[in-house]
Amino acid sequence: MTSSDRSQTVDVTRTYAVRTYGCQMNVHDSERLSGLLEDAGYVRAPEGADEADIVVFNTCAVRENADNKLYGNLGRLAPVKARRPGMQIAVGGCLAQKDRDTIVKKAPWVDVVFGTHNIGKLPVLLERARVQEEAQVEIAESLEAFPSTLPTRRESAYAAWVSISVGCNNTCTFCIVPALRGKEKDRRPGDILAEIEALVGEGVSEITLLGQNVNAYGSDIGDREAFSKLLRACGTIEGLERVRFTSPHPRDFTDDVIAAMAETPNVMPQLHMPLQSGSDTVLKAMRRSYRQERFLGIIEKVRAAIPHAAISTDIIVGFPGETEEDFEQTLHVVREARFAQAFTFQYSKRPGTPAAEMADQIPKEVVQARYERLVALQEEISWEENKKQVGRTLEVMVAEGEGRKDDATRRLSGRAPDNRLVHFTRPDEPVRPGDVVTVEITYAAPHHLLAEGPVAAVRRTRAGDAWEKRDTARSAKPAGVMLGLPGIGAPAPLPPAESGCAVGG
Repeated sequence: MTSSDRSQTVDVTRTYAVRTYGCQMNVHDSERLSGLLEDAGYVRAPEGADEADIVVFNTCAVRENADNKLYGNLGRLAPVKARRPGMQIAVGGCLAQKDRDTIVKKAPWVDVVFGTHNIGKLPVLLERARVQEEAQVEIAESLEAFPSTLPTRRESAYAAWVSISVGCNNTCTFCIVPALRGKEKDRRPGDILAEIEALVGEGVSEITLLGQNVNAYGSDIGDREAFSKLLRACGTIEGLERVRFTSPHPRDFTDDVIAAMAETPNVMPQLHMPLQSGSDTVLKAMRRSYRQERFLGIIEKVRAAIPHAAISTDIIVGFPGETEEDFEQTLHVVREARFAQAFTFQYSKRPGTPAAEMADQIPKEVVQARYERLVALQEEISWEENKKQVGRTLEVMVAEGEGRKDDATRRLSGRAPDNRLVHFTRPDEPVRPGDVVTVEITYAAPHHLLAEGPVAAVRRTRAGDAWEKRDTARSAKPAGVMLGLPGIGAPAPLPPAESGCAVGG
């Protein structure tokens, strides 16, 4: 996109809303879409609106019914647009990349369709659609510019996503993402570190390195140890307290990465590594280039180097051809690995993927029964693992919007270093998102921990200062209405990527 394109602005102040579906990559892309629109003169309407002047759908193609969800939402907006002259609707993301002209044919009231490779064109396409009074469909086949060069409206003042790569070189049979986001493209390490340093300078104290397959980072620049070097370099950045990453692939998980995790103090003792299946037969059918023994070997090495590491995963139940014996192998890995958390999914056909055309699709009732057995086992393990935290003293980074019952219970919420969610008693002194409290864990549930005693210490941080500054500025703005991107605190607590999509590994 040219500088003249970037400087295009609207004639009057108009509001925008971004609706996001899918994975962390989409959420981060939506931060960029918001930044682009604000850079072009649009204003994000405050939360709770029924209408906005610009509504952008950032879509996901990971589920079989993704298109039904999109067209249902577009249908509900059709009468709204009909009574609001000048309102515009844009559709981007993976489903837009896949369906292209189909969207305008099915929903002719849509003004702009753009793909995963050219999100930077959104303001220009909106203006062109307004002037020419016809829909603009522009789908780039390859990346025009690395997205992190675009303006970004960060959803959190104290934590941030930082993309290190886009695209994926894997060929998993259940995943359509490589076809929609292209081959892996790596950012230069210096550019990544410069972005992190700039964010820390603004008050950010936690970053999450983001990519479709983060530990394949370096394949595009010819350095197989580039990711471990990047983790170690993050450890030298003053003021950066917490480093996380998502998601790695077991195929590329090497010993130098484990060593970097263990030896770099600000790299958190947390690992999300997708399993997908515990059966070697199913893994082969999925084209996952590792087997059960390899996966469990990585877990063993991580635990030896980082004893308190919390390990989470993604699992697909009911992949075509999965037998009861195959499923039992998945249960075996779950018992052996003892995941702190597992994001479990019933297999869903992705049109355009090899798996969608495979024979031996599993009946829905069989998939449902297996899914329920897996969830029950993992709930039991999660609870047992969380109970081991009782009595530990932890430093918890205070989060925004994590505890839905915080007001009623007089508690606040945050994340432990290993990313476990902790609800704690509200201290007498003021505490802000981004600050750090020291608490003792007194109770464990399957999905959270409680610290019911008094807070032992409160450490006010530059991240808390940054949150307070943003909150003060936000409170000073006049009230409005919006549809809106969901409020997002630290990247860590966001919903996980859906299996096979973007950062699903």
